[in-house]
Amino acid sequence: MSRAGIGWDSHRLEPDRRLVLGGVEIPSKLGLAGHSDADVLTHAVIDALLGAAGMGDVGQHFPDTDERWRDADSIEMLRAVSAMLDEAGVTASNVDATVVCEQPKLAPFRDDMRERLAAAIGIEPGAVNVKFTTGEGMGFVGRGEGMAALAIATLG
Repeated sequence: MSRAGIGWDSHRLEPDRRLVLGGVEIPSKLGLAGHSDADVLTHAVIDALLGAAGMGDVGQHFPDTDERWRDADSIEMLRAVSAMLDEAGVTASNVDATVVCEQPKLAPFRDDMRERLAAAIGIEPGAVNVKFTTGEGMGFVGRGEGMAALAIATLG
């Protein structure tokens, strides 16, 4: 039986923070604020996988009230989720994700993001798709106040 899950995340942009997306550090004057490394792309993928497996969400497993997760590497969190899926006897087959931001341009980092996400999940990079779009000047993304990501994952 095939199952699908959706994940969504958003974080504020702030100075003096690293910008990490899909486990890849992106050169930028602004980074994402959060308890962990605030990797919105990886967090959306985590939520999509957990949703497909019926296993809750990223906040349930990695709460921002737990100091163990302060400045945590989200790719390591994704590896932990992949291990949870393995223990439950389910396997990820596909991930498709979109990052929504105004700046910086992310296309040069797409392949690295796909490879990092795929390796953490334990699937081939060809089974991970990452896309980018803007907010067209609308809302918190359009004003450059933050970034968001949406992902869907299938298990099968």
